[in-house]
Amino acid sequence: MLLGLGGFALAGGSYAGGAFREARAQASTRLFGQSSVIETSAGALEYATAGHGPPLIMLHGAGGGFDQGLLLSGGIREQGIQIIAPSRFGYLQSTFPNDASPAHQADVLVELLDHLSIERLPVVGGSAGALPAAEFALRHPDRCSHLVLLVPAANLSGRDPVKFTAFQQNMVGAVLGSDWWFWLLSRVAPGQLTRALLATDPALLDQVSPRERQRAEITLDQLFPIGRKLDGLRNDGFWSGTPAPTAFDRIAVPTLILSCEDDLFGTAGTARTMASRIPGAQLTIYPTGGHLWLSHDDDIGDAISSFVLSPATETQQ
Repeated sequence: MLLGLGGFALAGGSYAGGAFREARAQASTRLFGQSSVIETSAGALEYATAGHGPPLIMLHGAGGGFDQGLLLSGGIREQGIQIIAPSRFGYLQSTFPNDASPAHQADVLVELLDHLSIERLPVVGGSAGALPAAEFALRHPDRCSHLVLLVPAANLSGRDPVKFTAFQQNMVGAVLGSDWWFWLLSRVAPGQLTRALLATDPALLDQVSPRERQRAEITLDQLFPIGRKLDGLRNDGFWSGTPAPTAFDRIAVPTLILSCEDDLFGTAGTARTMASRIPGAQLTIYPTGGHLWLSHDDDIGDAISSFVLSPATETQQ
């Protein structure tokens, strides 16, 4: 298929090249000036904030950055919560230190809270961001009021829950190695990328509201440019596929875990296992929605805001 697409690209000639350059320019414009960067013990850490109200940290998934964190927390922000969205190690302007483990990512979040003069707040970890979120709750319970694990990507069974076909492996290998291939395939085969990279059945896009379809399309578009995220992507792939070292049974803060049964990354099973290990964890699994929880953004926004703002959960600590 890639050879055929290569012929398509050549046939497109200067038009394709010009459109690609325009897409890169638009991506740079979208990201420019939207974030701040602080210096930490690990190096540069990028973050952005949005909304007003009690603060909450949103940790993005693989292929993201602060922009994905803001996008995927839109339903939470609408409930009157301020979102703090860092770019994790190896993404956009954040450093990629020698130790890029989830535990080290969690420790550096403390420096971000100190910079913002925030004593304690909830943390939400989406997809590959779930492991550093869990480590933050485990290692710094005095700074973490609540833990939310959203479609958590982790290996809790001794084997990687993500299974790719040979075709998907070839596609993923191509797009993760080239901004050009990602841009081209996102135009000619967006459904295949939605399935392979976002772990969501593209057929769901025809069954959801225009707003939810747009959220999925923006999530895919925001993976570009891949070149500024390669270290983070490879690191997340390693830690999501490696048996997780996190001592989930020692997490003592109130915890909410959310997933969808048809998530192609298998996070429903992971969510159940996490819920069985974390004392007192609450678990909700929606029957459909894929890795992007399509049709459930409002539900998840309501669930998370109710959980983190409830005085009852505070008294559990």
